[in-house]
Amino acid sequence: MLNELQIRNVGVIEEATAVFADGLTVVTGETGAGKTMVVTGLRLLSGHRADASRVRNGADKATVDGIFTTDSPAVAAMVEDIGGFVEDGEVIASRSVNASGRSRAHLAGRTVAAGVLGEFASHVITIHGQNDQLRLLDPVRQLRALDRFAGLDGARESYRGRRQRWIDLSRDLRRRTEDRRELALEADSLTRALEEIDALDPQPGEDAELKATIARLQDADDVREAAHVAITAIDGDDGETPGASDLLGRAHAALTGVAGDPRLEELAGRVAEVTGVLGDISQEIGRVVGDVPDPDSLEGLLQRQQDLRELRKYAVDVDGVLAWRDQARERLGSIDVSGEAVEKLQGEVQAAATAMVEEARALTAARSDAARRLSADVTEEIRGLHMAAEVRVEVDTPAVRGAAAAKACGPDGMDEVRFMLVQGGHAVPLSSSASGGELSRVMLALEVILAGSGRTMVFDEVDAGVGGKAAVEIGRRLAALAVDNQVIVVTHLPQVAAFADAHLHVSKATSESSVTSDVRTLSDDERVEELSRMLAGIESETGRAHAEELLRTAAELAPASGRASREGRGDRSSSPAAARRRPARS
Repeated sequence: MLNELQIRNVGVIEEATAVFADGLTVVTGETGAGKTMVVTGLRLLSGHRADASRVRNGADKATVDGIFTTDSPAVAAMVEDIGGFVEDGEVIASRSVNASGRSRAHLAGRTVAAGVLGEFASHVITIHGQNDQLRLLDPVRQLRALDRFAGLDGARESYRGRRQRWIDLSRDLRRRTEDRRELALEADSLTRALEEIDALDPQPGEDAELKATIARLQDADDVREAAHVAITAIDGDDGETPGASDLLGRAHAALTGVAGDPRLEELAGRVAEVTGVLGDISQEIGRVVGDVPDPDSLEGLLQRQQDLRELRKYAVDVDGVLAWRDQARERLGSIDVSGEAVEKLQGEVQAAATAMVEEARALTAARSDAARRLSADVTEEIRGLHMAAEVRVEVDTPAVRGAAAAKACGPDGMDEVRFMLVQGGHAVPLSSSASGGELSRVMLALEVILAGSGRTMVFDEVDAGVGGKAAVEIGRRLAALAVDNQVIVVTHLPQVAAFADAHLHVSKATSESSVTSDVRTLSDDERVEELSRMLAGIESETGRAHAEELLRTAAELAPASGRASREGRGDRSSSPAAARRRPARS
């Protein structure tokens, strides 16, 4: 649930903090006071597009912080993935928008992309505004609503997996049949390339080793000459010219031949050490000479280097060629345009099509059954909202068989779902017949029917175009939703506000230089005053009496509506359709 919302420099709100409890919270205020800024802030926290026009005039940036409490495993996994932290079960989400329109998002103490905020919000909060009502007119969303009601989301995803396999196999079959000649040429080209590489049998890093060896061969004479001079200087030249080792031997013998001076003995030891080092150096030089390649092998190595260079048409070095060879072998193994391979693939395509169509028809059967139940439940709900109409959910499925059935399978199955509004005996699509008020009531009816539990649900002007008894019934339905969810409603109707467990008021203050708004929670007496204002437009004894009567009526229609008595609100929903389904979702 949403515990707290902090808003700074959003629209007319300079700085405000709204504290929310569970149950039903309403947000009211005069027109232009900034009620919708609360919803705007929540949309920003939900990852929606940042708009610089929402930044308060004269401010550098607007910021919104939300403190949520959730025990969702998906949220816990997300926080762990981003390296964030949760304190006492609370997750903090933040969003800032500067005057140029650039925004930054934070979740659980980490900087994240706005899309991550959107994913987080999908687990904890649902926002319904006028644009969301319009999206209800989309046939795809209508189908998703029916699937959600029928519990078919998992079956739809399983069907999609079947369909994707059929698409992949069909694409492969089409490629093998239509592009048979091109594939045969590709296979021949790969075969010849692999034969060329295998004939040379390059080894990992061989080109670099060859380059180093050839460089040494080209300098072999200089290496031998330098080594000969060095060895001669150390060991002498066949005894004719004494070397450094011989001379050091004489020095050592001279120093050890004199007794009585310890310093000479020490120096003699140091001369012996130098003699040993020179001996080691002489041996190392000899090994270097022995490692110098035979100059006669240079020509062969140069030819090998040239042969390896011919493979650069596949990659820039030998290691790259070896990697390309592995990929080419895998690709060649997948190219089989023989009659037997094509026939086998045709069988796999047919089997995949059959499995896909079977799952699509199972979806159709389940949707058709659920459509009748959903039609009855939504109709019952909207009539309870004083809407003299009927909602009929129609599932249209093409009567096709064989190959045509497979072609008729779309991303969600073979069905088209339409919500029809029946008034005066005439059934027309909801998208072309419903007014704003009717859409609000249909959407609310669907939410009452489909609602799960443990979410924060935000309704912005859900009561637009509604009044009288219908407004009272909307308040009852919202209170019913608040039994298992946290519900936040921006409203202008006192009939709806009377059902609230908590009442937030947005007030506007105007000065010569600026307009500011503030959000605060009303006390019981202040609620009476606000409802009186909403009823009559002015505060009066008559208005207060009407407000108090409205609160009493709401309490009677929604028993145990106070937060302190929430445990006794199991019978709060007066909607039989909602009550029938509540155990099925638990």
